[in-house]
Amino acid sequence: MSFAAYCVFCCRRIGTSGPTTKSDLQWKDIRKISKLTGSLILGGFVFITYEVLALKKLLTLDTQAVQQEKLKSYIYVNTVSLDPSESQGLTYKTRKELHKIVRKILETEAKILRRPFDEHFSKFTEDHERALWILLKRSQSEDRIVRLQAVQQLAENSHWHDYQYRTVAQACDQRTVIGLARSKDIDLRFFLPPPPLPKVKDDYAIEDELRLLLVSLPQTDLEQCVQYFTSLALRESSQTLAAQRGGLWCFGGNGLPYCETLSKVPSETVELFCLQALVQHSKVSTHCDKIEANGGLQLLQRIYQLRNDSAKIQRNIIHIIGNMALDERLHSSIVRAGWVSILAEAMKSPHVIQSSHASRALANLDRDTVQEKYPDGVYVLHPQYRSSQPIKADVLFIHGLLGAAFKTWRQQDINQPLDVKAFEGEEVYSECWPKTWLASDCPSLRIVSVEYDTHLSDWKTKCPTEDHRKSIAYRSNELLNKLRAAGIGDRPLVWVSHSMGGLLVKKMLVDASKNPEMDKIVNNTRGIIFYSVPHHGSQLAEYSMNARYLLFPSVEVKELSTDSPALKELNDDFLSFAKDKKFPVLSFAETLPTHIGSMIKLHVVPVDSANLGIGDLIPVEVNHLNICKPKKKDTFLYQRTVKFIQDALARELGS
Repeated sequence: MSFAAYCVFCCRRIGTSGPTTKSDLQWKDIRKISKLTGSLILGGFVFITYEVLALKKLLTLDTQAVQQEKLKSYIYVNTVSLDPSESQGLTYKTRKELHKIVRKILETEAKILRRPFDEHFSKFTEDHERALWILLKRSQSEDRIVRLQAVQQLAENSHWHDYQYRTVAQACDQRTVIGLARSKDIDLRFFLPPPPLPKVKDDYAIEDELRLLLVSLPQTDLEQCVQYFTSLALRESSQTLAAQRGGLWCFGGNGLPYCETLSKVPSETVELFCLQALVQHSKVSTHCDKIEANGGLQLLQRIYQLRNDSAKIQRNIIHIIGNMALDERLHSSIVRAGWVSILAEAMKSPHVIQSSHASRALANLDRDTVQEKYPDGVYVLHPQYRSSQPIKADVLFIHGLLGAAFKTWRQQDINQPLDVKAFEGEEVYSECWPKTWLASDCPSLRIVSVEYDTHLSDWKTKCPTEDHRKSIAYRSNELLNKLRAAGIGDRPLVWVSHSMGGLLVKKMLVDASKNPEMDKIVNNTRGIIFYSVPHHGSQLAEYSMNARYLLFPSVEVKELSTDSPALKELNDDFLSFAKDKKFPVLSFAETLPTHIGSMIKLHVVPVDSANLGIGDLIPVEVNHLNICKPKKKDTFLYQRTVKFIQDALARELGS
């Protein structure tokens, strides 16, 4: 029944209780009916107008994405579900909104006429339908608290239909989609798929595009390492082709000083060289602008999708995106290119390196809840998602020679498959025990791990950097700046170090004590753990010096010599400084020799060298590599480490 017909029906009911003819109506009744009808129509009109305006306000969304899509050759279309029980996108939702308007009009009319309301319309007002749009609206609120609560509530929903997740994906703004990606156990249907990319005929087209991208980047005033990787990546290109394409393909002319010339290399190898060069370029903010301007975000995404069988290639690509995300000017471009959905999926990877690279990239994109920025080589192991758990303190892990941010801190290798438990109740093998075990035992900690290149021999270096860049002094300054950018020093802090990493910790603390801008790092240090740190030198340095024809010693190894003046000066400065500050110190010392290659067996750091002279010293029956790799969570090595951290941070952790 239409609204007008319904009003006529009401007029007849009011006019008489019996059969009514036109001649029976009196002017008094007509005036009465006219007033009531006019009131109903006017009231209904006002109510409908109000509801339409309210609905318009409720459905007002950011149209920036639509404007951006007009410039592209694709558009996202909502797939129609074959399930009749599922709703059909915006059309169905609009119909439901109109039903709600009619329902409210009829409810009001029933109250005026004191008639029972027909509950037939109640089925069109499901709470979860209204909740979706209310949460979307709140997620765009200018009130930060309201916004964050709405994103959290969106992320916690698990009962919606497929079309509803897609509705959110198409309607949410940039801040919301990043917040959803950083929510634990998020449903990936919340994210639009990456935009479709033009198909390429073969792998060589991708190689050519990578080379063209490298050529388009600045080629002057580059660090030697960037030049080296760019040269290595472009080694098969000729100078003639380079001239035609407007740039130098190879630094240093016809020859490449650091690699052999190969007539043919596998495409994956070429791509890796190019990606390693792009990683170096992405550390320079002005180069990131060029990468974005020359279609690098789309090219990297195509390679990422095509090389889903190569974790190394995908990891290098996410590494580049994480570096680019340090520049807030590029955030919109990264989001529009579809990287958020890729990073959200990578966060779910069971491999700690993949997930941690994705976590770093998303944290650098998230300016709503993350105040810090994580420069190249700085990774958050916990928490990697948004959390309501307040962070009370930081624990910082620094690896040693030939170490890495993740592999140094893995569980000691076992002789069984990684997915098999040794016995009932034992933890599954941990790729990174600070991320799994420590995060579980101390959930209110932020756990950070850093990575830097170290080399035993100059013949094996990854790139020919200048010697001064490999010294402890240079690395100390470089890392201090990165750590301050990551907020290290803003909270109480415990340092955990292995081997040469401990020397670096001492140098950073001594340097920070002399720099007023780094005071927070010193003042908030609550304790230091040293795993086999060669405070007084290492036999490794002695061996390599004596066998220089077999193993040419690098700067790092030279600095570990027992007669190194720099090492003695550092130790004296730190001891004086640490005693004054009364830092709690725990040192572990190896008692077993380490196999280096197939012929060399060496006690890398003797107990005497691991003895700092302050704090507790605990010898452990393991070698140099396993001193920081506990066998199981209940072993003494791990339990003593956790106890030290908890004791050092007892006031902050409330224990």
